[in-house]
Amino acid sequence: MTLAARLSAIDDRIADAARRAGRDPGEITRIVVTKFHPASLVRELHALGVADVGENRQQELTAKRAELDDLDLRWHFIGQAQTNKAAAIRRASDVVHSVDRTRLADSLHRAADDESRLDVLVQVNLTHDAGRGGTTVADAERLTEHVLGLDSLRLRGVMAVAPLDEDPAAAFARLRDVADGIQRLAPEATWISAGMTGDFIEAIDAGATHLRIGSAITGPRPDRG
Repeated sequence: MTLAARLSAIDDRIADAARRAGRDPGEITRIVVTKFHPASLVRELHALGVADVGENRQQELTAKRAELDDLDLRWHFIGQAQTNKAAAIRRASDVVHSVDRTRLADSLHRAADDESRLDVLVQVNLTHDAGRGGTTVADAERLTEHVLGLDSLRLRGVMAVAPLDEDPAAAFARLRDVADGIQRLAPEATWISAGMTGDFIEAIDAGATHLRIGSAITGPRPDRG
């Protein structure tokens, strides 16, 4: 199957799932995750109408954005962020999905070099493993309040990855509860970044606005040797 065919097939499934959930497909943003794929693939995706791409690693994000600076793309950083790379992440990102602690929020804020605001999401850990990325459900509103106090950051909503050992519908229902709580603090923070290839239908049912889909569109990741 060609890249165009894979992209079209996923978009058809997204639209069908949205309509079944009583939602407008146009309110859902499909982010194509291009981890380990060359910049040339991103250029092909752009030619097919893709406007939003996601990267997990700062070095790869920085390099691809520099190589493709002639394209009108929105770059989403979706990986775990180290505070010592916050400045580089901020320079290369339009949206950072993985703000999971106050120290990272502060580092992104301090990296601002003009009056622009960086769109960010609070990442929530839906597992019981403290080693996984994301703030706890209990601490999400506290982190939200901290982010709201940093004027170079614009809180857009929440992000999470469903646990592998749980029904994604149940996990995303918990995320929706967190999102509702955050919207009471910040009514404009309406984004819910949730859902990947295997669970985006359940994410749409739970109100996801942004889906992060990789290999189902891009094909298998290249062998990195």
